[in-house]
Amino acid sequence: MTQGQLPRTGMDPDEVVRRRLHAQRLRGPGLGSPEDAVRHLLAVQAQEFPYARWSLAQRTGSPGAAVGAPSHRVAAEAAVATAAEVEEAVSDGRILRTHILRPTWHFVHREDLRWLTALSAPRLHQGNAGMYRQTGIDAAAADRSGQVLAEAVRGGSHLTREQLAARLQDEGFGATGFGLAYLIMHAEISGILTSGSPVRSRGGALKQTYALFDERVPAGPAIPLTRTEALSELVRRYFTSRGPATVKDCADWSGLTMADVRLGLQQSLAAAPETLATSVIDGVEHYFDAGADGGSEAGTEASNATPAAGPRIDLIQCYDEYVMGYSATRHYLGGSAPAFPVAGDPMHVVLLDGRMAGCWRHTMFSGRCELDIRLSAAADRATEDAVQDAVDRYGAFLGIPAARVGSGVKLEGHI
Repeated sequence: MTQGQLPRTGMDPDEVVRRRLHAQRLRGPGLGSPEDAVRHLLAVQAQEFPYARWSLAQRTGSPGAAVGAPSHRVAAEAAVATAAEVEEAVSDGRILRTHILRPTWHFVHREDLRWLTALSAPRLHQGNAGMYRQTGIDAAAADRSGQVLAEAVRGGSHLTREQLAARLQDEGFGATGFGLAYLIMHAEISGILTSGSPVRSRGGALKQTYALFDERVPAGPAIPLTRTEALSELVRRYFTSRGPATVKDCADWSGLTMADVRLGLQQSLAAAPETLATSVIDGVEHYFDAGADGGSEAGTEASNATPAAGPRIDLIQCYDEYVMGYSATRHYLGGSAPAFPVAGDPMHVVLLDGRMAGCWRHTMFSGRCELDIRLSAAADRATEDAVQDAVDRYGAFLGIPAARVGSGVKLEGHI
């Protein structure tokens, strides 16, 4: 990119944080539904399904509505989606949960999965090549197992991993451990399988099932996107939903090369040069939505995020896109995440005004939820009130009473 191609602005770290919160819809007007949140973010990391539901829900409704309330408001005032509504969207197939972009679970909107699969499959198969060899998945085994799996789920027969393993074993495959995992993942990446309607385990947890890709994913356009067009679409949606961010951030998030991201930028800017703006920070170009105000004073009425409103606590999962959407510039988070739990510490992230300020986890019981929220520094009354607002929002999302346990615990050196 040469200077003058895009609008350029100066930007300090606080503005980067504000713009990211707004781009990610953790601030400002929420989106209309969980599937709208997925469409906006394009793909949402989702291996921790109970927490990943919350990642979608907290971007719906009006998530800033309860900030600065004189007393703790019931989170339903913010009208965020509930856990049941997210689960319904997954069950109906409006949201699909599959391996895409990087070899880990993501939520993707059904209308985006076909072109994303075509774009990312070659690199995913390339990255998995070592494990394919280790588990004996050559071209012939992949082709035959794909046929077995497709027939097993054809006609709306959504099966669990254990049920798919039995079908594969009936056809002579070992289909255990990593071998089973990579046979199924190969079929997902190849556009044979995708997520079906989850089923309840005996303990009440939702279990993933698998369905035929072509029965859950709408047919694409008569003339599919070219690879260059798909790169342009991915890059545009990444930077408008996560910017300010860098080419390196986008490449690591998407699993694509930096050359591919630059090509996507070039094509996107040629088609719609008004879409993105840029700022040079520490000598590196950062791209972001040119139409967003980033929570500036001119836009605070819409954003519900004025400084006068008081502190804001957000409970996000450690794999939230506010964390995983960045690599080279994750330091704006203000801490190290995702983190491996130490001595039983929670691993999910507490944000205070967009920066890491502690950790949390939930524990579910029959009819109630306990939240272990640990702040990294002593909290004043306003921050404690903000924590309670966050607890109330989470309880409303779950549809059951939520209470904080272990309050007052301070984690020395956690972040």
